[in-house]
Amino acid sequence: MQRILITGAAGEIGTVLRAGLAGSYSLLRLLDVRPCANAGKGEEAVVADITDLDAVTTATRDIDCVVHLAGVPREGPWDQILPKNVAGTYNLFEAARRSGVKRVIFASSNHVIGFYRVGNKVDENALVRPDSRYGVSKVFGEAVGRLYADKHGLSVACLRIGSFRDAPKNARELRTWISHRDTVQLVRRCIDAPAFHFIVVYGVSANTRNPWHDKTAQRIGYRPEDNAEKYAAELEGKTYPPGPATDFHGGDPCASEFSGDASKID
Repeated sequence: MQRILITGAAGEIGTVLRAGLAGSYSLLRLLDVRPCANAGKGEEAVVADITDLDAVTTATRDIDCVVHLAGVPREGPWDQILPKNVAGTYNLFEAARRSGVKRVIFASSNHVIGFYRVGNKVDENALVRPDSRYGVSKVFGEAVGRLYADKHGLSVACLRIGSFRDAPKNARELRTWISHRDTVQLVRRCIDAPAFHFIVVYGVSANTRNPWHDKTAQRIGYRPEDNAEKYAAELEGKTYPPGPATDFHGGDPCASEFSGDASKID
């Protein structure tokens, strides 16, 4: 895997990956709807919208591995999430198939399992329980990835990314934080790993309070270096109000627009 396409390369995670992977591969092709400035040695910048299948197909030509980050990065109205996170993700996988891409690394989210109760440990085999429209869109992406792995032979990794920050910002993120350098390492491990068919990996640092556990991360060689516990003293009091945001893995998206009965959620 030497020719890498990063979609959403001008976004928060994309910018970190661009810097962290620079010089490691023969080509980093950087796709975004915004121009990626100052393309350096071994980089190509492409301005394209993932809702345009033809443009994405062109961008995937001669690529070995796609890191798919592009899309709406958090909860929002369905009319914004649908074209980017649903149609756009389908376009990416279909373009990869048409272009003969070998592997796709899909940026999924911890919000696909957000309605598990805090205190319950969750692994890569847990049934999905999305906490938001955004979470539903990531469930869709994982399902499309599974389809293209099984039907078309793509090697697919779905990364259920936690709280991507330079440092955790509240008490929940003492559990869910993933640092910048651990994110780069995780993506690099997925690019460089020997052949795999379809895997789900939780994107989380080596946090003492980590509620997500999967053997796959260890199998591909992911060894996170950072631990949110170093921030515990300053963050213990920064909690959500009592209710769904504190009761469930997903945090604030669980509480947003909530009108159900939390006592009925096991």
